[in-house]
Amino acid sequence: MRTHRVGVLLWTTLAVLAPSGAEAQGYRLRLDSRVQGVSWRGVIPGSLARADAIEQPGGGFLTPDGHAALCGPERCTFFTPGPVLRGVPWVAHGDLSAWGFGVRGLSLRASARWATDLGDGTTWPGTEPTVELVEGYLEYGRESLTARAGRQFLTSRLGAYGLDGGRASVRDLLRGLEVTGYLGWGLARGVSLPVTDPALNPLQDFQPRDRQIVAGAEAALTSRVVDLRAEYRREVDPAVDYLVSERAAASLAVRPLPALGLSGGAEYDLSFGHIGSADFTVGWIGRGFTLGAGWRRYRPFFDLWTIWGAFSPVAHHTVHASGSVAPVRNLTVHTRAERYQFDDTGALTPSMAVEDRGWRVQTGAAWAPATRWSLEGGYHAEFGPGAASRGVDLRATWLPTSALWVSAHGARMRRPLELRYSDADLTVVGVDAEYRPSPRWRVGLQAASWREERTRPDASALDWNQVRLAARLTLLFGSNADRLPLPRAVRTAGGGAR
Repeated sequence: MRTHRVGVLLWTTLAVLAPSGAEAQGYRLRLDSRVQGVSWRGVIPGSLARADAIEQPGGGFLTPDGHAALCGPERCTFFTPGPVLRGVPWVAHGDLSAWGFGVRGLSLRASARWATDLGDGTTWPGTEPTVELVEGYLEYGRESLTARAGRQFLTSRLGAYGLDGGRASVRDLLRGLEVTGYLGWGLARGVSLPVTDPALNPLQDFQPRDRQIVAGAEAALTSRVVDLRAEYRREVDPAVDYLVSERAAASLAVRPLPALGLSGGAEYDLSFGHIGSADFTVGWIGRGFTLGAGWRRYRPFFDLWTIWGAFSPVAHHTVHASGSVAPVRNLTVHTRAERYQFDDTGALTPSMAVEDRGWRVQTGAAWAPATRWSLEGGYHAEFGPGAASRGVDLRATWLPTSALWVSAHGARMRRPLELRYSDADLTVVGVDAEYRPSPRWRVGLQAASWREERTRPDASALDWNQVRLAARLTLLFGSNADRLPLPRAVRTAGGGAR
């Protein structure tokens, strides 16, 4: 209902602003529809009396039918493989841009999403609500001013954030200054739904009664060498007039040399009174190679209305290095490695040693032996608290014509788990194809075979094989109002055209 009201408001406003018979009106409408068939399975919890469990000579318990069980003084709990569930999620996305309403600089942007599951009645994640307004706003843009009103998303160091409200930016192009302010009703982080929407709270608990009010300001100073930015954001619950969150952030990017770049920034959580995430990166772009290194601190951020902040989440620190080189023509080799460590949690674990650090590494290469052929391959490995993984992937792409490309790919991953059963081996083999006969439409098809082997020493071991199919259709509609014809070539005295 809220989505319908916002859409009606936008179109009503346009009808008032646009004079009849206005000239040079134009629009762009992009429709994208995807459908795929997948399957998955979970586990079913069960319990039995401890007297009915079978104690093993080496320790542990089994149910009478051979499933591993965790036993207390009187009862034991266990998990068995759940049934195979099949989903057919179908998602359609529309993106509309329109302009030429009789007011110079006025335009409309709207983006909506429709989703459903055609499977066996189970709910595929992300298909609720069925219709969703992702963005929908009017924009007035001139050289030194940009103003928006409606549903919009902000992207900054404080993360992607949506609001229903207004935003205005004022610029001084000569000095490279820009100041932005915004005010409105906030959306839940990461989605285009209010935090009060039932789809975000399936358990009907710990959810605000009213939408939060968000206000913020940004400032930026940019030049050829320096990019300096700062932001402040505050959210308030109008029902109780309490803070939801209050944060500030700053970032700086400097390019003292054409090949050298340095960037970094940090966030501060005023509501909790501690430093949030921070990072620093240095990069060098040479002839035929690139080098990079950096440090990053990540600390989770939670709103004050949630209970998660009470668990005192700790930060982890990462040191990373990366590089790429092109030793010969059409061949690029790249690699990246990082080491991370968590801060001390302060938890008392006298009877066990807790891992607090890990590492990741990945390397690969891309080669184009011919104009219409390309090959890519990579290897990755990761070891950290609780689990590890390592695997390889390969992809070959062929372009028989400018309108068609076909790609075959394969991957193999092994994922041993440290604290539980069910080590998993996954093998994927598939093919993708896309046909684009004109800029106005394209169609794509995908097919892949997934084979997962879950290795464990009890009756819950299983092999889970499936075939995944997907199709995509993209259509582009629009007027020619934004397409200016090229001027005729002017022949110069030398006989050439310019």
